[in-house]
Amino acid sequence: MSTKERTQEDVLLEEKVDKLNEIILYNDDVNTFDHVINTLIYACDHTPEQAEQCSIIVHYKGKCTVKTGNFDDLKPRCTMLLEAGLSAEIL
Repeated sequence: MSTKERTQEDVLLEEKVDKLNEIILYNDDVNTFDHVINTLIYACDHTPEQAEQCSIIVHYKGKCTVKTGNFDDLKPRCTMLLEAGLSAEIL
């Protein structure tokens, strides 16, 4: 099928298949910066700099995307964040 023959349904299906999920971390008044940073390093394979930047964004903006990928990769990572007492979800 040539590019010109692709229908809108084909394009939407490709976008849906290629869409990656995100772990969103939310701010809370309980956890310390150090705890959030260490948890992001452990659960999301962040560098210390990435984890610190995300913790600052979460603190000032209320939320931050901390990891993007397919659902099967994100699910155990999000579970680790939740078990560490952080507030997160996969979208």
